[in-house]
Amino acid sequence: MVRLAATWPGGAATLRAVLVRPLETADLDAAVALNNANIPAVNEIDRSELERLSSISLVSLAAEVDGAFAGFCVVFGPGADYASRNYAWFSARYDDFAYLDRIAVDATLRRAGVGRAFYATLVERLAGTTPVLLCEVNLVPRNDVSLAFHATIGFTEVGRQHPYGDEREVSLLELQIPAPVER
Repeated sequence: MVRLAATWPGGAATLRAVLVRPLETADLDAAVALNNANIPAVNEIDRSELERLSSISLVSLAAEVDGAFAGFCVVFGPGADYASRNYAWFSARYDDFAYLDRIAVDATLRRAGVGRAFYATLVERLAGTTPVLLCEVNLVPRNDVSLAFHATIGFTEVGRQHPYGDEREVSLLELQIPAPVER
């Protein structure tokens, strides 16, 4: 799915195409490097674990801008073999959901529409099959950019927790997914 995103380098608007597609094996090295460059916003991962997570995911996506790898995301449904404390928190409270475990975007392409393209694609894919998209954002260490971004998309806080002790606190977020629009 190609989505157009506007960027404003030097104040002039430029329209760029963001291609969102399934995450492929050929993307894994770039995805691991990007993931690990985004710590502490996401947890560290190695190639074999990302490959495993992708294989058990509800959906795993990659994004390209101008033909270059720009980011990825991994989403789980209920019952996944995944030992995340945040996933467990949501699983204990929701029967039917999609949990966005991780999303990472190339730092040079932040604010270029890649994140919005991922979320728009997920909502479009999940509409009519999954009622809610869930995720968490760090409060400690604080990720104000991500908190503001999720608020503008329509996520609301449904809880908070310290998944790994007092050094980390997360805001647990929910986005209601509307029924598909008939055309």
